[in-house]
Amino acid sequence: MKKVLNNILYGVTYTLFYALSLLPFRALYIISDCLYLLIYKLVGYRKKIVRKNIATSFPDKSRKEHINIERRFYHWFCDYFVETIKLLSISPGQMSRHMEFRNIEEVEECFDNGQSCAAILGHYCNWEWLSAVGMAYIRHKDTASGLIYHPLYSDTFNRLFISLRSHLGGICIPKNEILRYLLKYKKEQRHSLFGYISDQVPKWENIHLWLDFLNHDTPVFTGGERIMQKMNNAVFYVDMERTRRGHYTCTFRLITKTPGDLPKYEITRTFFKMLEQSVRRDPSCYLWTHNRWKRTHKEYDSRVARGEIRVRE
Repeated sequence: MKKVLNNILYGVTYTLFYALSLLPFRALYIISDCLYLLIYKLVGYRKKIVRKNIATSFPDKSRKEHINIERRFYHWFCDYFVETIKLLSISPGQMSRHMEFRNIEEVEECFDNGQSCAAILGHYCNWEWLSAVGMAYIRHKDTASGLIYHPLYSDTFNRLFISLRSHLGGICIPKNEILRYLLKYKKEQRHSLFGYISDQVPKWENIHLWLDFLNHDTPVFTGGERIMQKMNNAVFYVDMERTRRGHYTCTFRLITKTPGDLPKYEITRTFFKMLEQSVRRDPSCYLWTHNRWKRTHKEYDSRVARGEIRVRE
């Protein structure tokens, strides 16, 4: 019975969102403007977290500048929502007019040399649109490409996000299964490029490294780096930029073609330096609603000393 109810709920939700996705961008941005008034002006969705994150990340800026970033963030955040819905029905031609993939030739050179790639990115600009990267390939159309994701607790929205991320050929792989899939593609002699969204908050037992990121002592994930080294992937940073409303560029910036030759955690350190540069370039396009700095180094050390944390390798 639960499965039947889940299927019905998913069907209704998918139909509603698909119908919305058929609207032209101009209409979707009118909806976005209404959402901005609702979630920012009326509800104040996570406003305290957003305000705190921005203020502590940019202590050199004035309160007026903080509020300006905050307002522009909520405008972009609502745009991100309707743009993501648009993925359910957008055509390749329409996507190519809104998303420009740059330096894809260097990615394909790696494929030419028999090396698969990994793309590392943060919650910046519209990261969901990276799932359309397959349409940018010239010589390697059969490459397995997509996003690694953390399954959502809601079965309905988990299935919905898989649908929208796969509409233009993207492959969605749960984070705990990515190594198995990469080994499968390697055995099939099929090139791959998957996006690792690597700026989430790790669980206490998964913390191996702390970095200075946006003026915070920040615990970071390192599991993606270990997979990249194990698979000998060329590693690219996905540098996204919003050129105007509804239009983005996605530039693949090479970090290394020889991940095994780099010191431990060098890929992760480089990624966060590059991500910080992107955020500082335009702070309004970063996901400030996430309580990214809820774990402190002091509490971590205290928990380790009390034996409450057994760090996983």
